[in-house]
Amino acid sequence: MAVLGTDRRRLVLVLGLAVAVAAFTATVPLLRGWFDLRVYYGTVDTWVHHGGRIYDYRVPGTTYGFTYPPFAALGMLPMALVGLNTAIALGLLLNLAALASVVTILVGPALRRYGWFGFALTACLLALFEPVRDTFSFGQVNLVLLALVLGDAWLLAGGRGRWAGAGIGLAAAIKLTPALFIVLLLLGRRRRAAGVATAVAVLATALAAWVAPDASRFYWTDALWDTDRVGRLAYVSNQSLQGVLARLVAPEDPSRALWATAALLVLCVWARRSSRALADEDWTAAFALTGLASCLVSPVTWVHHLVWLLPSFAVLLRRRRPRVAAALYGVLCSSVVWLWFDDASGLDGFLGGNAYTWITLGLLLRLPAGQRREAFPAMRRRARATPAAPRAAAPAMPATADQSRPSPSGGASAAGRGVAAARAAGPGRAAGPAGAGGAEDAGAGEEAAGAEGPGVGAEGPAAGTARVSSSVPTGSTRPAASKPQSSSERASSYTVSPPPA
Repeated sequence: MAVLGTDRRRLVLVLGLAVAVAAFTATVPLLRGWFDLRVYYGTVDTWVHHGGRIYDYRVPGTTYGFTYPPFAALGMLPMALVGLNTAIALGLLLNLAALASVVTILVGPALRRYGWFGFALTACLLALFEPVRDTFSFGQVNLVLLALVLGDAWLLAGGRGRWAGAGIGLAAAIKLTPALFIVLLLLGRRRRAAGVATAVAVLATALAAWVAPDASRFYWTDALWDTDRVGRLAYVSNQSLQGVLARLVAPEDPSRALWATAALLVLCVWARRSSRALADEDWTAAFALTGLASCLVSPVTWVHHLVWLLPSFAVLLRRRRPRVAAALYGVLCSSVVWLWFDDASGLDGFLGGNAYTWITLGLLLRLPAGQRREAFPAMRRRARATPAAPRAAAPAMPATADQSRPSPSGGASAAGRGVAAARAAGPGRAAGPAGAGGAEDAGAGEEAAGAEGPGVGAEGPAAGTARVSSSVPTGSTRPAASKPQSSSERASSYTVSPPPA
């Protein structure tokens, strides 16, 4: 009955929170009307059905068009086979699947301890998180890219995965920012994974160049370097370092030299902190730091791009920093930067209008990283479930005449009694301390690895030891073995009425 009462209270809590989330989402934030997905759909439809070119399409009434690499348009070709409403529904399902994958990789085992309540509560919390809700409302691709990258991180954390790096390569071919993760692989001396990621990115880009040579030529020689195609750098949704500089000097263009210097400093901090995390095999923190750095150094980081901060929250929770995580989460749910939508000048605009940038920078500098070996929880759980191979026990030494001869005190010698106890225990039981290097060593090795092999347990080492006479000197007891260490863009956050270019 107590369990039923607890479940009932949890259900009431989740339903109440879901109603509050729905009310907040419908009234407080600006809904984006699937704007970015409409850009993708219009681009593909014009390219396939009307003979248009990928980078010539503009959303009617705006100056906004497609700005991803040509391979991204190639991957979106299936939208040409369906209507706009169907494309929106499929995009929503794809983002839901990507978000589920991200949550499972980052905190899945922890949530399973709470059953349905943990997953339902997490879903409500993520629905309030502005980068996530904007990604859904725009119909953006950032969650898909994050899922691809974290899939590789999950493989690398467990030291397995022949194709680890393929997800990073695909993400880098769709959007350039994830290419920084290839550098992370090199820092972590995962040369094979870095090679796979590079090869996949190059092959995908070459395929797009073969299918759409004119579009590829235009993108790599012109569109890539034209930041005006993406949107205004000073727009408050741009929460990158370049966005901060642009708002400081608006309406003038920010100094590219100053931005390059700031970006270089950020990359130096990232390289040092990531290397320290990788030295301790803390892949969770290393990938989190790389997501933070990519958001800071990218010329344009719209609010919905900040889904790359989700791994950082997983790190904070795992390192038992719930108050810090809760405070940062609250700010990132508040849409506070939009208070300076019209004017981000002055000290208040500098601090408040760039609030998300300061959070990203603070996490890059202070996120707990390294100093402990830590894998992604889903992979760590699988690793622990794999029993270690037992060590072969040394063969029991046959008793000699001297060993079985009675001692001067009238009893068998200690060694003879130990051998007799081992024989009495039978196969599968430990010989105890007297059986030099016997099955007890194998049991200790298995216990240290977290596995219970056959013959180890109540009938294992303890049973063998109990048969040894108490006259065995204490000094003959073998010291306990030490436990081995385990190793293991576009599509800006413009409103329904986009800002002027």
